[in-house]
Amino acid sequence: MPKPVIITCAPTGGIHTPTMSPHLPVTPDEIAQASVEAAAAGAAIIHLHARDPETGRPDPRPELFQRFLPRISAESDAVVNISTGGGLGMTREERLRAAVFASPEMASLNVGSLNFGIFPMRQKYDQWKHDWEPEFLESTRDLVFTNTFADLEYIVKELGREHGTRFEFECYDLGHLYNLAWLIDQGWVRPPFFVQMVFGVLGGVGADLDNLAHMHTVADKLFGDDYEWSVLAAGRHQMPFATQAAMLGGNLRVGMEDSLYIGPGELAPSNAAQVTKIRSIVESLGHTIATPDEARSRLGLKGADRVAF
Repeated sequence: MPKPVIITCAPTGGIHTPTMSPHLPVTPDEIAQASVEAAAAGAAIIHLHARDPETGRPDPRPELFQRFLPRISAESDAVVNISTGGGLGMTREERLRAAVFASPEMASLNVGSLNFGIFPMRQKYDQWKHDWEPEFLESTRDLVFTNTFADLEYIVKELGREHGTRFEFECYDLGHLYNLAWLIDQGWVRPPFFVQMVFGVLGGVGADLDNLAHMHTVADKLFGDDYEWSVLAAGRHQMPFATQAAMLGGNLRVGMEDSLYIGPGELAPSNAAQVTKIRSIVESLGHTIATPDEARSRLGLKGADRVAF
């Protein structure tokens, strides 16, 4: 029998801006509510960023995370996964602040540098809720999302060794799988590894199902039985790629960080609606959904009683 599917939900992220959807969670209360609802709908893991509650701009301040982390922990048993990607243009230290403060069970780790282009989204809007939005999008025309080998070493040692935090290794291209293999060869991370394959970001691997199949094949060769794999895809590719991952025996991620839509031209009314939709698809395929405790066991997490919030 196939293993239950681990659903991750990323409720807000640091990519989309408030103009793009009235349903994008921005304030701590909105992020907390979206997370709790997504967990109730079937998400075992909640992948979190924070935003300035006044402007909606990605914000790394731990005090903002502290305004929603305790509520999520109190009102759900979901695994809390704090981003170390932060917002585009943040320094490594800014990106790590919240995770070091909170000592979560999981944190994301982008395992390679890439051109991260979201500037095409600027052309879709004529009016903006906030002045920072068009400038932020346009800045990615000349931006490298930097994740050097020195960065990777620092983060896995700081969070992994000092806090016992395990990682969602975000791989935007084939070479990122080999970067992860290098980290493993150094003895800095231990199995089981949670590999999140990312498709459809301009600058990374394209959203082509042949690419998914190839990355899965390479990951099998590199990591064997020592890893769990998951798939996320940007925009309109979100649901098809999530479905394909489940069909191949993998796990998946949805949420408004990755797509604001639930169907062609239809904005998702909530993150929970995306979770509910993919859960229905997965269960219609004959699969079951992993509980948070099942995810903890399979990913070797330290437990919710050992976090700092």
